[in-house]
Amino acid sequence: MKTTGEIIREKREKKGLLLRHVSAQLDIDTAILSKIERGERKATREQITKLADILELDKESLLIQYLSEKILYEIQDEDLGMQALKVAEKAIKYRASKNK
Repeated sequence: MKTTGEIIREKREKKGLLLRHVSAQLDIDTAILSKIERGERKATREQITKLADILELDKESLLIQYLSEKILYEIQDEDLGMQALKVAEKAIKYRASKNK
């Protein structure tokens, strides 16, 4: 399974775009984008949205990948992480049905 950074790097390279060109469009330093691609730094939601536009990636898919990594980062070392995910999923479904 590819990380958000790997997806971004692959698409950027496939399109023949240099780090400096994409980072300029994001208004961030080239080193920051490089770290995002290597998984050493987390992008913001706004950066993910802009990257999807710049790289012509499916915005929804990239955001789902980004959010899943945020969740993973928070619970990966928790013994009860899987159980917490199940409870959170139920809570999300409950709130969604309540808001209809």
